[in-house]
Amino acid sequence: MIVWLASYPKSGNTWIRSFLNTLLFSKNNELNLNNIVIDQFPNRKHFKDFADNLDNFNEIASNWIKAQERLNKDKKIRFFKTHNIFCTVNKHSFTDTNNTLGVIHVVRDPRNVVTSIKNHYSEKNYEDAIKFIFDEHKFVGRNLNIKKEKYDESDIFTLIASWQVHYNSWKVFPKNYYLIKYENLIKNPTEEFFSLCEFLTKITNSNFDKDKITKSIEQNNFNNLKKTEKNLGFREAVKDKNTNNTIPFFNLGENNNWEVLLDTETKSKIEKKFYNEMKELNYL
Repeated sequence: MIVWLASYPKSGNTWIRSFLNTLLFSKNNELNLNNIVIDQFPNRKHFKDFADNLDNFNEIASNWIKAQERLNKDKKIRFFKTHNIFCTVNKHSFTDTNNTLGVIHVVRDPRNVVTSIKNHYSEKNYEDAIKFIFDEHKFVGRNLNIKKEKYDESDIFTLIASWQVHYNSWKVFPKNYYLIKYENLIKNPTEEFFSLCEFLTKITNSNFDKDKITKSIEQNNFNNLKKTEKNLGFREAVKDKNTNNTIPFFNLGENNNWEVLLDTETKSKIEKKFYNEMKELNYL
């Protein structure tokens, strides 16, 4: 059964993946950014023998459940990162309670998301970054204008929609739902990660050693993640589409402060567009 780490891009998903990787899959609870075994879904390899054309989103969507059923045949618990919204396309659901054990939903203030999106996706300005997070038909993961001889497994259509649609889609998942706010991770990582482990204990009937949790939290503090990426690189970092230079994946962290970085117009547009959701999450 799958435990989803579901989030809009640049909301803290990789931080939690790295923590869980260190806690569950790393020898001696050591940080290893370039060996995170928690994969993403969708992924090209998951659709082998199901979809003939992985440049056709409808064909991918029609096989979401089949791919998950095959992954779940061994009845093991597995974690998957996803940026896809929880949706139905032509009567095909992204996932269901038969294939999902639980959802860890990671949410971040969109006023800070927009800054990270601008950096990560090489957007020219905040106006373009706003269009990105407002776009209810937004896809990531595949650019049909770029032809390759060989595609990375992650080069596949992923429907993220807008920040608003994404949040509202996952918050209604009917089984073992757990919400994490990125801002709480920043303010009190020890409390938040221990609380996450309590949730996982409940749904997986597993027990986690407190010392291992503490060590995994220490290993995955933001400064250590940033230092590790600088020294060893990170295979999930992307290239600037304008300069072709590698963009640091772990960039500003807690220094990504919308109160300092955003102009009044950008802030107001985001607050107006996402007012209800931001109010619900106590961002306003």
